[in-house]
Amino acid sequence: MSVVFSLNLRHLDALLAVSRAGTMSAAAAEISLSQPALAHAVANMERALNTRLFDRHPSGVTPTEHGARFIARVSRALRYLARGIVQVRRPARMQAIAHIERRITMGQLRALVSVVTVSSYAAAAAEVGISQPALHRAMRELQETTEVPMLVRVGRSVRPTDAAAKLVHFVRLMLAELAAGIDELAPSDDATGNIRIGVLPVARAHFLPQVLARFCEDYPGASIEVIEGPYMELLQRLRHGEMDLLIGSQRQSVPARDVRQEGLFDDELVIVGRAGHPLRGTARPSIDALLHYPWVVPARGVPMRLNWERMFHDRGRDPPNLKVQCASVMIMRGLMLEGDWLTLMSRDQFLLESRAGKLVEIGTKGPGFWRRIAMTRRIEWQPTRLQSAFVALLQQMAARKTALREATGTGAI
Repeated sequence: MSVVFSLNLRHLDALLAVSRAGTMSAAAAEISLSQPALAHAVANMERALNTRLFDRHPSGVTPTEHGARFIARVSRALRYLARGIVQVRRPARMQAIAHIERRITMGQLRALVSVVTVSSYAAAAAEVGISQPALHRAMRELQETTEVPMLVRVGRSVRPTDAAAKLVHFVRLMLAELAAGIDELAPSDDATGNIRIGVLPVARAHFLPQVLARFCEDYPGASIEVIEGPYMELLQRLRHGEMDLLIGSQRQSVPARDVRQEGLFDDELVIVGRAGHPLRGTARPSIDALLHYPWVVPARGVPMRLNWERMFHDRGRDPPNLKVQCASVMIMRGLMLEGDWLTLMSRDQFLLESRAGKLVEIGTKGPGFWRRIAMTRRIEWQPTRLQSAFVALLQQMAARKTALREATGTGAI
């Protein structure tokens, strides 16, 4: 991301002008810049990116293949920024600011993102690597240009206004788009770049590691970051462009209109206990037997919890009161090894646990206990070539998993 923050917004705007006009002279007139200054800005951009963006010829300039891809990303990025400014000025019925990228700087936007993230001028200044007075000045200039208050001091910390939170959302999308543009500058035969994947517990046990191992073998130049956390936190990061994909249980409804879910495969749920559990070997435990032992399952609202409740309701009983609610597989495992606790696990999760010989499947929970594993992504997301290849492999291995389950009655790959 450091390369992205080093980009100059006015220079990015200049690239678009040159691409539209086709000549340096016409572009210079459009953006009120001298032709030498414009040529210098384009040359600086090419040097910073280590890529030739335009082919020069007697009649003008044309974007190179890499230049065309990068310019398309720049255009999307600056549109995100313009949308953000419109959003923050709209409540006060202020008009949009034309060509906002010519009036604010990347340094000001970086200061905003950092202060909003850490809620402290001192911590933000240290993170950005500038003095506190310089950070204060950047924030003051940004607020003067947008004519919108961005921060409110609360004790020793600062709190973003609603306007700042909205603007940061679009700034992060802008930054993600520029980062994707830089990744796409790699030669077509050198598939390098970054992929950031948010993962919920259900997907990280067996299926995703296999996909990652295969992908890294096929694309050794790829860099993949796997991010774990609660669903709402990961969803928020996905919407901000801080992640490319979110993989986990499919939700009945997603609390956001700018993302979409795509089902990958169905994962069977199994009742699990320790190897020495009294119910081991019982073909189908009675409802009274299941109610007799303590359970550990995730908190309300999580798909696994909903399935656990349905398991009892389908048998005409209310689920038992829970002494422990937890989504951590490690803590679940620890509890079950300490006593006669039970839980529900996905078949993928249980596959790893059963190989260690410590946990076993306890009978059957009845028909129809499957949950859909899905991939969630932003509706406006335009993946790079490398990201598209990852999505394709994800879909391919999910389809293979489904076909094998239908053929053999198992979900193993």
